[in-house]
Amino acid sequence: MVKEDALVGNRTYWVVVADEFQAKLYQRFKKFSDLNPVLELKNDIAREKMENLISDKGGRAFDSHGQGRHTYGSEKSDVKSQSYLAFARDIAAQVKRRRKNGDGLIVIAAPRFLGVLRGALSKAGLESDLAIDKEVTAKSADFVRDLIDQHQ
Repeated sequence: MVKEDALVGNRTYWVVVADEFQAKLYQRFKKFSDLNPVLELKNDIAREKMENLISDKGGRAFDSHGQGRHTYGSEKSDVKSQSYLAFARDIAAQVKRRRKNGDGLIVIAAPRFLGVLRGALSKAGLESDLAIDKEVTAKSADFVRDLIDQHQ
């Protein structure tokens, strides 16, 4: 989604390309210029196998009423989702630290991560001028540049 007149020719843009495993931050000095790599971030926790993240089986609890004993099963999925949220917050913090007033922001993220990232950017007070839901973290800067140009 592009805001009306949001993409201006002589404006600096920050471009975030991300999924839940890695993120690349680029700077673009004009609307149709090359992308300059600035930073690459990795989320090593997201790549870990679940059994390496959790030390033992889920705990057990006794109900005061009803069925009796049961396990806590949701902790396993919470570890991964919490790592995604933390990674999105790290990305937002890196962008906020570098971005100046008036700079544009373009976000390209895997569809499964875009909502998480947009939420973190919003909480950091950042709003994107353009958001594209596409998995391109393994693609070159030239590919990303061409993709952005197609959407402007």
